[in-house]
Amino acid sequence: MRILSAALAIVVGLVSSTADASCAGKGVSVQVLGSGGPVADDARASSGYVLWVDGHARVLVDAGGGTFVRFGESKADIADLALIAITHFHADHVADLPALIKSGFFSDRSNALAISGPDGGDEFPSLEEFLADEFDAKRGAFRYLSGALDGTGGLFKLIPQQVPAAGRTPVVVFKSAELAVEAVGVPHGPVPALAYVIHVRGRTVAFSGDQNGSDQAFWTLARGADLLIMDSAIPEKTDAVAGRLHAVPSVIGTHAANAAIRRLVLSHLMARSLHTLDENLAVIRRTFKGRIDVANDLSCYPLEGAHSS
Repeated sequence: MRILSAALAIVVGLVSSTADASCAGKGVSVQVLGSGGPVADDARASSGYVLWVDGHARVLVDAGGGTFVRFGESKADIADLALIAITHFHADHVADLPALIKSGFFSDRSNALAISGPDGGDEFPSLEEFLADEFDAKRGAFRYLSGALDGTGGLFKLIPQQVPAAGRTPVVVFKSAELAVEAVGVPHGPVPALAYVIHVRGRTVAFSGDQNGSDQAFWTLARGADLLIMDSAIPEKTDAVAGRLHAVPSVIGTHAANAAIRRLVLSHLMARSLHTLDENLAVIRRTFKGRIDVANDLSCYPLEGAHSS
């Protein structure tokens, strides 16, 4: 019944979701590759997003399980990427990275590719450690892909930029005439984690990554964003452990409203947030009056009014 009422809410305009397997037209848009989380349910891939500019996939944010397939379905080309931006090293955000890198062997790409991610802590590696664990020529799990570290063997080289996850000062991880990407540390329990904000053609897109929403640094960086992709993995009534990891709907709504977010897309959905979707939306709506979309895999969100090149 709850899922049904949420579907009815979509019909009457409380929330909308635009699914389009092709997001590669003119202008700027964001496509969801994976709208799910770490559980294999609801036929959703894990976290992954592509920023498109004039038909070219320019930034990949996260590469969780299933995003390899969705990347191909979206018609993205790894040769077009300017940056891979990793939020953190939970498997549902990075498991498909080796597969995507391997696919680069069969692409036309030869130039190096920037990749950003957090430093390490506790049980989690830093970006540089993770890449070594995957691709190091002597000890890497995928040592046959060691060219990802040095550009040999028909692979393009990854150029890592590590961001202090404990820091709350934004770091520019990529900048060109076309776009700029900033990262900032966010609270995700004991996990070193980042959020990203992309500035492109006079518009701003924010990616929350997994976070509990309690730190103002991210909301300050994301202020006025035209689009916020917000992880929404838990209901309002949740246990203490989940609450340290993820933002509850009231936190999402209050901070999105205070930060003057123009459009909110809820993603990283799991059974526990889907089963209470209508209640979650109602809580967010108490404070946030902008447009809300519920993501599906391959949903496409054009940034209206982005300046032409």
